[in-house]
Amino acid sequence: MRFHETLLEGRLIERYKRFLADIALDTGEVVTAHCANPGAMMGLKEPGSRVFLSRATNPNRKLKYNWEFVEVAAGGGPLQLVGINTSRPNLLVAEALADGRLAPFCGYDRIRPEVKYGRNSRVDFLLEKAGEPPCYLEVKNCHLMREAGFAEFPDCVAARSAKHLYELADMVAAGARAALVYVIQMDAERFDVARDIDPAYDRAFRHALASGVESYAYVCRITPEEVAIDRPVAIVTPR
Repeated sequence: MRFHETLLEGRLIERYKRFLADIALDTGEVVTAHCANPGAMMGLKEPGSRVFLSRATNPNRKLKYNWEFVEVAAGGGPLQLVGINTSRPNLLVAEALADGRLAPFCGYDRIRPEVKYGRNSRVDFLLEKAGEPPCYLEVKNCHLMREAGFAEFPDCVAARSAKHLYELADMVAAGARAALVYVIQMDAERFDVARDIDPAYDRAFRHALASGVESYAYVCRITPEEVAIDRPVAIVTPR
């Protein structure tokens, strides 16, 4: 996914009220950007960090900028850009599905986003093909790295995400296919659940795997010009 215009560079002053961030642009202007990230953002919100912003496409929106990337030494590793915008992963998966770049999900004739299912929920994508069971595909954003090369999810208690895991397991029990895709908005070599942060999510994840829900993790290629799903990495959850 290429950005339509050059991202603006600046330094983080403060992230506050969960969805707001004050940024000092390299031009000297100080702006308030939308931080589309409800998580804890551990290690990603230090004042003075180099950040990149996109301009909002809606001219009527109050906040004119979106915080996209932050440059950090994630997990003590080398400096890298990390995507913090949690609205991006679904767009990245949609693009990769359309381009046939997610091998486990090739061959479906129809891809529908935001389809109602389960107990008053919506699945991120429903993949369909005549004569085949439907595939319920849930997408999660990952940007937590406490050890170099090791990505984790979630970075805070994620009760709603745990609920989705049980509902995906129910879909498998009903004869459908169900899968999780973790979009890691940084470079990493492996992935696992942050069970010390949210033990309930870990239990839900293990239940889902035992029920036949598939799981995949992909790192992203990130530059100031584009972000795209790049390659799969191993999920190392102990059995």
